[in-house]
Amino acid sequence: MADDQSSAARRPVVSATGGEQGLQTERETTAVEKVRKAGPLQTDRGNTTIAETVVQKIAGIAAREVPGVYAMGSAGRRVFSSLSERIPGSQINVSGGVAVEKGERQTAIDLTIVVEYDVSIVEVSQMIRRNVIAAVEDATGLEVIEVNIDVTDVHLPEDDHKDASVSGHAALE
Repeated sequence: MADDQSSAARRPVVSATGGEQGLQTERETTAVEKVRKAGPLQTDRGNTTIAETVVQKIAGIAAREVPGVYAMGSAGRRVFSSLSERIPGSQINVSGGVAVEKGERQTAIDLTIVVEYDVSIVEVSQMIRRNVIAAVEDATGLEVIEVNIDVTDVHLPEDDHKDASVSGHAALE
């Protein structure tokens, strides 16, 4: 019996034929492709799609949370938002100043902001990127490939006094 085991151990292993190797490679490739295609939003049990507006809102809220961000959007957009917010029953537009390009698994985000005077724009930009990437990736499962930030203005403290005197004067008339 010992001779049978030792002779079996000495038998050479027959390598797979070319056809068998091809099938094995195909199976491995298919398994890898399934893993690549499947992400947190695409599973073998179904797919989840997320609208661009959802990503815009999440990114807008995350950017506004950063100290040093005074406002979001261009001047025209901010005026429109402030007027529309005065309408009873209207909602605050948290996606103003946010543009999104979204694919199935990735997204790119463009932000337009106004910063407070006397803050480091570099530091504010870095904090915005960190906050937006974390918020969007955690909430949606999408990979954020870039966050571009366009700083269009600096809010000066004396701007608040001018706005208050103009609106106060208008209220008296």
